Amino acid sequence: MTTTFKTIAGIMILASAIGLTGCNSSADNSAEATNAPSAEASASAQPAVTASPSPAAAEQSVPPAATAAPDTAAGNDAAAEDSAARLKELLELARQGKVPGVEYAAHSGMIDEVEAAWGEPDTKEPAGKGIYSTYSAKHVVFGWNKGSRIFDVRSSAATLQQLTLKEIEQTLGKPDDTAVNGSDRIYIYQAGKEYELKFIIPEATGTVDHISVFSEQDSFNNMAG
Repeated sequence: MTTTFKTIAGIMILASAIGLTGCNSSADNSAEATNAPSAEASASAQPAVTASPSPAAAEQSVPPAATAAPDTAAGNDAAAEDSAARLKELLELARQGKVPGVEYAAHSGMIDEVEAAWGEPDTKEPAGKGIYSTYSAKHVVFGWNKGSRIFDVRSSAATLQQLTLKEIEQTLGKPDDTAVNGSDRIYIYQAGKEYELKFIIPEATGTVDHISVFSEQDSFNNMAG
């Protein structure tokens, strides 16, 4: 009986020791689990790294360059070409005794034909070697002799009044002759054997006031029919 009691006592002591060891091990594991930071928490604690933009993205982020100023040189060239074309046309028409937009020519036209088509002029008055009829709405004046033959056709159309002496000389060269009438300067170009093309430019404006296509021989023949 004594031996049995001792055996039972020894088994109980051993079981108790094993139990204590298990508790300690569980406690240690629990402590480790509590103290160790989770992988998720560790990852969130790291500072975020911003990726550098790709070259393409960097190019897109650059603000567009300011729009270049309009090329005024192109506009100036176009205006110069337009003036040159207009002046060449004037000289070509003058060789026919005409001005732009008017079918009645110096030397071949008669004032009776004009009045039949356009009506009576706004004014009709003697000047120089003939009589001058003014049609204000058409910006045209006809000079004619006593035989009714037209010897001078003048135009003050707005497109002509934009021309300057510099533009005229750049296209037609230096005038063949010049004259002065009060404050007006007259620049004369020979248009074939028959006609003169005149540009009348007042000092006050520096641009053309009107042009004249003039037949010298008809201005003398006052009784031409």
